Amino acid sequence: MKLQPTWSRRKFLATATGASAALLPWPTWASNEPDPRVTALVAATIGIDTHNHVDVPLTTAEVPGPTLDLAGELKRSGLAAICLTFAIDYQELRNPGDAYERFQNGMASLDQQLQRNGMTRALNLADLRAAHQKQRPTVIQSIEGGHFLEGKLERLGEAYGRGLRHLGLLHDHDASVPLGDVFTNPAQWGGLTTFGANVIRECNRLGILVDLAHANAETVAAALKVTTKPVLVSHTGLDTQLGQNPDLARMMQPRLISKEHAKFVADAGGVIGVWTHLADTPLAYAHNIRALADVVGIDHICIGTDTKLTPSYRPAGSTGPKPGEAAPPPGSAPGPRPIGPGNESPRARLGERTNQAWADQQAGFYNAVVEALLQVGFTQEETGKVGGGNFCRVFDAATTGYR
Repeated sequence: MKLQPTWSRRKFLATATGASAALLPWPTWASNEPDPRVTALVAATIGIDTHNHVDVPLTTAEVPGPTLDLAGELKRSGLAAICLTFAIDYQELRNPGDAYERFQNGMASLDQQLQRNGMTRALNLADLRAAHQKQRPTVIQSIEGGHFLEGKLERLGEAYGRGLRHLGLLHDHDASVPLGDVFTNPAQWGGLTTFGANVIRECNRLGILVDLAHANAETVAAALKVTTKPVLVSHTGLDTQLGQNPDLARMMQPRLISKEHAKFVADAGGVIGVWTHLADTPLAYAHNIRALADVVGIDHICIGTDTKLTPSYRPAGSTGPKPGEAAPPPGSAPGPRPIGPGNESPRARLGERTNQAWADQQAGFYNAVVEALLQVGFTQEETGKVGGGNFCRVFDAATTGYR
């Protein structure tokens, strides 16, 4: 006999965005059918992945690359928006100007990809809310690493003018003019550099959210003394949550943060994104979020998958790393084959693509996460905060610049 819930869809919709949402119990039975409470909560909240790579060519000859179904993948995911990011330091930066050229090509590629998809960038919270109300997927433009600045602070203003609203201060490799110490590299700058501090101040002035992912604890502590706006750590996890794959855990552990690191970000009003790495199922992911919530509180957590909605991209004939790809963990499935224009369906590793984050995943990413969060005991209000409400708060504060 199929159990029937005693609540109505209308009653749920009335509570999905209010404090009374916590009063409704979460049913404990499982079903292969979409649960109406999950569907309604996904629709009622602004679900955001705060760190999602979209691979595009960074060389002039290949701009804009294969057509990407970004809007379709976003709709399938259930997310309202992603912080769409690209990094320019995966391949070695040999010459002055290389980083800036890659930045320009990456932005030009994304301009055309967004136009092809009938999408625009959200520049502030009002844009996010308007797009969500109209059920139009949107993106927040992000760049991972300040390499393109090459010591020139004025380039931040140019990037702002092109739609940048979220800057990852650091990435895997030092910029030609370093901004701070990366947590996976030997410390050599004493934390935040003078240029890094100036970049944070200029982001505060313009209205760009500062992301301190990849920064070591000393850099984060110094940055929190400089910034006048809340910050984000978009993709990481607690170093106590290592999952079930020892090889993957060894590779990822240097990229995780301690409870103390998490606490001083939260104490400064910041928000921390939990990635899907080291979680083999949506429930394991929800438990990783619960572990962080027990440390910093529910108001300081968001979703930051470090995955890709769209297929990976490599320049035609390339055998090196593609834009946005880190080395696969030992013993993992082979990586995707190289692709170029007209070759748009690479074989992705499990967990690389957002809508294929877990084995046998049937629902869109955000639907799966919402269901799991409710199953581990989060209320509907708390789930909405993790899903996007907390990020929206800091994004709004950060993008209200001083201009």
